[in-house]
Amino acid sequence: MDGISLILFQLVALLFSVVIHEVSHGVMADKLGDPTARLLGRLTLNPIPHIDPIGSILLPVALWFISGGTFVIGWAKPVPYNPWNLKNPIVAAAKIALAGPLSNIALAVVFGAFLRFAVALDPASPLILFFGIIVQINILLAIFNLVPLPPLDGSKILYAILPRTAQGAAVISFLERNGLILLLVFIFFGFELLIPIMRALFALFTGLRI
Repeated sequence: MDGISLILFQLVALLFSVVIHEVSHGVMADKLGDPTARLLGRLTLNPIPHIDPIGSILLPVALWFISGGTFVIGWAKPVPYNPWNLKNPIVAAAKIALAGPLSNIALAVVFGAFLRFAVALDPASPLILFFGIIVQINILLAIFNLVPLPPLDGSKILYAILPRTAQGAAVISFLERNGLILLLVFIFFGFELLIPIMRALFALFTGLRI
């Protein structure tokens, strides 16, 4: 596969994965009593309403070139929800946040099973590369989004776990004020910490090592 075809497939796989991620947020919010995403037409697998020009196109392409084609990551437009429609906004926000990474883990498990089957059927099959890319992308999306820094999903989960004390409130306040800066620092200097986790999960889901 040439470089152009590879990046196009990676972008399609990434877009498919982030759309599933965002729709999962909206489906969970709808089940918890907030129909905002459904009423705005965001519970659709049509990628057009979900595309973010920077997160869905520019960033993945830039990361592909910067990394020498080793990985891409990005995001779609966040699916909105109204916390006033939720019975317990903090806990509900954590459930909504967790739905996104769990959807990516589910995709990684399913395509990991497809990859095992493809390897057993034909070790030279081009499907092995395709399925492997999908598994890697979804694992990275899941573990990256679970990092407890705003605006990532992990921050909402952390807020639900933190004790309702002055110390807990101080942590939330600090992260809300400095989350974006901390996230940028993590992306540039700490992202490699996720790679061993991704490799371990890839081996678990596919039986293969990368």
